[in-house]
Amino acid sequence: MVWGCRPILLEFSQRWGNNLSYGTEKEARAWLSAEPQANALRLVLSGDWVTSEAPELDAALRGVKADKAQTIAFDGSKLTSLDSVGAWLLLRSRKELIESGHTVDAFVLPPAFAPLLETLERSEQASKVRRRPPPPKRNYVEAMGKGVIDGLHVGYSVFAFLGRVTVETMEAVVRPWKELPWPAFIKQIEETGLNALPIVGLLSFLIGVVIAYQGADQLARFGAQVFTINLLGASILREIGVLMTAIIIAGRSGSAFAAQIGTMQVNEEIDAMQTIGLNIVETLVLPRVLGLLVTLPLLTLYADFMGIMGGAMMCYLDLGYTFPVFFRQLDSAITLNTFLVGMIKAPVFAFLIALVGCLEGLRVERNAASVGRQTTRAVVEGIFLVIVFDAAFSILFSVLGI
Repeated sequence: MVWGCRPILLEFSQRWGNNLSYGTEKEARAWLSAEPQANALRLVLSGDWVTSEAPELDAALRGVKADKAQTIAFDGSKLTSLDSVGAWLLLRSRKELIESGHTVDAFVLPPAFAPLLETLERSEQASKVRRRPPPPKRNYVEAMGKGVIDGLHVGYSVFAFLGRVTVETMEAVVRPWKELPWPAFIKQIEETGLNALPIVGLLSFLIGVVIAYQGADQLARFGAQVFTINLLGASILREIGVLMTAIIIAGRSGSAFAAQIGTMQVNEEIDAMQTIGLNIVETLVLPRVLGLLVTLPLLTLYADFMGIMGGAMMCYLDLGYTFPVFFRQLDSAITLNTFLVGMIKAPVFAFLIALVGCLEGLRVERNAASVGRQTTRAVVEGIFLVIVFDAAFSILFSVLGI
């Protein structure tokens, strides 16, 4: 029986003791013959078991009928060439025969080919060890409970850190000449305040333009375009100015706090500072908290001004209101309380952003991936707390009638 189109000769026994022979071994590049024995089957391999003969060898090995044999032996003592493909075919055939319930003896190969087979066997075993087990079925109740527990742990750590930072902040306010590291404090004012002026001013100006344009477009349906100025003034001064400034600072300075302190944690600089007796909160956290407490209200005031100027420009271009008309209408539309409502929120938002950024930085583990993870958490948690507290302020001011 001849298998395939290439010159490969296969001998198989249909019945114990009877062999069918076609051609001679010299006519084939790769030779596979099956020799039945008592309750056993001997597979004789010879020739060049190389990549070019792989299709025919694969078909021949799959065609071996070993139903009656209990023990199977691979005799490759007559092999003249063997590469990784031929060795892999032998290993695969042995695996399939073992899985079907047969006993397979050790390979008999020339000494030159044994290392190749052993290397492939070790590689296969190593891949099995590295293979991850299938993930268990997700238990949603368990995942929900774990999330609640993790949230409680985070809340506890935040409140504990809040208490410590509050005590240190009060001591610095009472005795600034002794407790506050002035060089670091001034540097934080520069980084969180002065360097943030361009982005805060540009975005606030554009937001004022958008609010004025959209407000005028909607109020035009009722012939009340003049109240676009009222809408602009109230929304910018009460909500949009401080909220957008806080979100920008949370993404800019909150992430910087977490990344800076987290990198120090990875480099073991914080451990070194504690070893020499430095107060970590006083040295690293306090300048950032107090610096942001100073700069965020000033940035909010700047954002309010830029937002109003953007709205004034849009009202002039779209509605034809001159600047004197705009500011006269604005003066009648807003009060001092409108301005103070937004400014009162700024120190609270600043404290939350700085607190979360420093806390997540101190929670960084000793690897680079943790720095990125905690920095992302600092931004997300900071923005989340800002919006939650803004909603709480809105409810409170509504109840108080402010």
